[in-house]
Amino acid sequence: MPAAVPKPRRLVRSVKDYVNLGHNKVENHLKTQQSELKEELKPTDTVTYRIGQFLWTNFFGFVYHYVKSRFGRRHPYSAYPKQDDSGVYRIPPVASFALLSDWASDTEESDKVGRLAARYEPDYSIHLGDVYFVGTQKEVAANFLIPEASWPWGRCGSLALSGNHEMYSNGRAFFETLLPKMWIEQSGIRVVQKAGFFCLENDYWRVVGLDTGYTSVRNPVMEILRPPDCRLKDAQLHWLRDQVRLGNPEDRRGLLFLSHHPPFSVFREAFPEPARQLVSLLGAAKRPAAWIWGHEHRLIVYSGQPLSGEWPVHGRCIGHGGMPVELDEPADISPIVFRDDRIRTRLKRKNLGYNGFAYLRLDGPEALIQYVDLDNTLVYQEVLRIEEGAVVVEG
Repeated sequence: MPAAVPKPRRLVRSVKDYVNLGHNKVENHLKTQQSELKEELKPTDTVTYRIGQFLWTNFFGFVYHYVKSRFGRRHPYSAYPKQDDSGVYRIPPVASFALLSDWASDTEESDKVGRLAARYEPDYSIHLGDVYFVGTQKEVAANFLIPEASWPWGRCGSLALSGNHEMYSNGRAFFETLLPKMWIEQSGIRVVQKAGFFCLENDYWRVVGLDTGYTSVRNPVMEILRPPDCRLKDAQLHWLRDQVRLGNPEDRRGLLFLSHHPPFSVFREAFPEPARQLVSLLGAAKRPAAWIWGHEHRLIVYSGQPLSGEWPVHGRCIGHGGMPVELDEPADISPIVFRDDRIRTRLKRKNLGYNGFAYLRLDGPEALIQYVDLDNTLVYQEVLRIEEGAVVVEG
């Protein structure tokens, strides 16, 4: 008889495993292999067995998976089959969302955030990217798919965007394992998410999920010659132009973009290329819009900023879903309307803040956004309103 395939299980990681974690691909692959080693070892194992497992799992396993991921072929880019699924979906005029980013760390903190978001009973839940450490099949399953996973499934659907960490393993688990489990209800039928971008719309709003993750990673040689800029792939641009019809000046609905990577930041490197591409598509229709992203592990509310020098955008960073919120000072405080700089604990000589999520409720021309921490404290809230097609912050 063939050997039984082990069932996916929780990884049960500690937030300590993530403090000071950078975007170095070597470090993240090594962290994944160390996690694999912890799963395999038992207190009763002999010293000889432990040394053998260390060599095979932590060293040879690391080398194999790193080389395969960094030099292997990325998963083919997915788009929507126009004839039966355009990736543009209708939602009710009143709809609620749980928005989480950088959440999939499988820690006590991420579990608490996920279960709290579920208590809000959102119609839709959306993950804005980053499955840690490198988005393997086990890591996807542990955070989203196994019975013990704490992902807050929406009543009418859940969708996912890719971050850079999913692409550290060439995006295979994201496209082959996670997306087939994501879905949205349309006319009583569950439609499976087929690509890493989407548009949810009603008569007042269009919530557009952008894929900035696929182009956030290249093989090591190409990254030296041409650093990744998170640009939107041609297939996504064609979809935005032809299916979403983003540049239609007669469409006066409010625009709310979601992505993993920030188009601007006062803390670290930003990725302005997707905003430049959107400005080109919007043309005369580039009225003020809202944009929510993750990537940076913090909660920040920005004042309106002119992206590409001409497009006013209300930016919000909600990358505090599950990773340690390492508190540091911004280079410039003038664009910041609100930041959650409360200290929750201290680890490895770092002040850590509070994890949480954003609860979004669309109600006609108004959008209420509540920023809630893992203790269910309402940290900040705001109302966005549509006025002549422009998104404005009320008050």
